[in-house]
Amino acid sequence: MHCCDIILYARLINDFYAKDTSKKVRSVMRTRGTSGKHLGKPPYGYRSDPQDKDRWILDEEAATVVKRIFDLTIAGKGPSQIARILERDQVLTTKALYAQRKGKPLPDRPYHWHEQSVVGILERMEYTGCVCNFKTYSKSYKLKKRIPNAKEDMFILPDTQEAIVPQEQWDRVQELRKNKRRITKGERQGLFSGLLFCADCGSKLNFATCKKYEGKQDRYVCSKYRSGRGSCSGHIIREEVLRDVVLERIRAVTEMVRSDVEGFQEDWLQCRREEQEKSIREDKRRLEKARKRMADIDVLMTRIYEDMVLGNMSRERYQKMAERYEAEQASLHNEIIGLEDWVGIREERDNSFNQFASLVEKYVDIPELTPTIVNEFIKKIIVYAPEKHGAKRIQRIRLIFNFLDELGMAEISGPVMTETTYGRRKTA
Repeated sequence: MHCCDIILYARLINDFYAKDTSKKVRSVMRTRGTSGKHLGKPPYGYRSDPQDKDRWILDEEAATVVKRIFDLTIAGKGPSQIARILERDQVLTTKALYAQRKGKPLPDRPYHWHEQSVVGILERMEYTGCVCNFKTYSKSYKLKKRIPNAKEDMFILPDTQEAIVPQEQWDRVQELRKNKRRITKGERQGLFSGLLFCADCGSKLNFATCKKYEGKQDRYVCSKYRSGRGSCSGHIIREEVLRDVVLERIRAVTEMVRSDVEGFQEDWLQCRREEQEKSIREDKRRLEKARKRMADIDVLMTRIYEDMVLGNMSRERYQKMAERYEAEQASLHNEIIGLEDWVGIREERDNSFNQFASLVEKYVDIPELTPTIVNEFIKKIIVYAPEKHGAKRIQRIRLIFNFLDELGMAEISGPVMTETTYGRRKTA
């Protein structure tokens, strides 16, 4: 055997060994990851339980900072603004806090929070009290690059440790982060920035302001309008008018809920019963299909193993097919876990009303709107193009509330007029 052949043979053996080892490690990690245990170390805000290293418990000092970061986001602050607030208040960074606890020298700038550190905290699903494994994957054992996994391919198990932020707050923060807000040249930030959408083209409405008007002419304009030269018409609404209407609607809805909680809930459930039943039927079909496919793969795995043993299939071919089937089974396993508790769909919908009712009780009296109140109550505001009715200019907006989806319609003209319809209930 030539020297080159020996080297090539050695490389093939090493490659086969590395591939086989990688497969075994992945199998072990997959088993551990689907057992309900965390695969990584506790993030900032948690620490390992001294009695059980696989269990996370609250790190009270850090958990307070995490909760504050989420609260500031609900209050309309962006990651860079939050970082500056934490630095101003001399809150130790993650690295500085751990160094202090270990008795090591602090970094040169112990209070200098980076924007990306804040973003990392806001994106950690584990703060809701769950296990979230397999957030990334690699295409091959030869590649070190990690690729973000789709949510349906992750393993998520709720209520495994004490939550730092409620699930509904975490969800709301993710929605707000999709609609980023920027401070304008007038050094003002729109109260409804990121929440307004054009009824015709679906684009966001941008906040427009000017220093010399001191906020009186602050308005929102469809991003595709572009002073009449864009692809959309003039969906323009002043913030002052919008502020009054939204405040009036929030007050009306909260009063309606407080005056007849049971009646309002019954109307709400009636409106969504058909949608809920359809969702349950679809989940049942998906669950049955996933279970059947899992059973079919077990049979196929047995067959290809027998073919390999009998010499009807090469070992390399068997390994490729086995890896593909194992990956599919792992994905199906995650899907089945999520679907088996399909009854929880109804409980979740009932709970969303309870969350809204709790929000109503939290704000018994609302003298004026704040970014926190707006972000907690309002999910989206759809703005329609203005219409002329004689000497009046009437403009409609549609308010979509958090937890309860679409509740009503408001019409705006010179003297503000509102009309709300909800199920069979109508309030003027």
